[in-house]
Amino acid sequence: MGFTRFVEVGRVAFIAFGPDKGKVCAIVDIVDQTRVLVDGPCSGVARQALNIKTIQLTNFNCSIPNSARTSTVKKAWEAGDLSTKWAESAWAKKLAAKEKRKTLSDFDRFKLMKAKQARNRLVAIEYGKLKRSSCGQFWRASL
Repeated sequence: MGFTRFVEVGRVAFIAFGPDKGKVCAIVDIVDQTRVLVDGPCSGVARQALNIKTIQLTNFNCSIPNSARTSTVKKAWEAGDLSTKWAESAWAKKLAAKEKRKTLSDFDRFKLMKAKQARNRLVAIEYGKLKRSSCGQFWRASL
């Protein structure tokens, strides 16, 4: 299979490095092989040229013309409802969970550990029940 995400005008990208790290923007124009012009009026990203290595392409697209103005990008962004689509994506949810874990206190981490232990205990008990019931059927069938 070939690539499915291409560097193209209108492609929504996630900024992975730099001062705007963690924000999403739209590619407005392609400057050269290594740089693109991006704009994110709804996410707080100023119009700027970024190196392609600093962004990660998403599956989302908005239909904008080449070198569109900020107001045009904003209208297309809101028409495509890209902010909510991004917030509902698994990628954004993972980033939000990572940020939440980063802000946990010692007591919160302790409570999380205890909850995981309780969950794992329940899973182990159910697994043991299923294992015993399947082993019993296996031994009866072989006799």
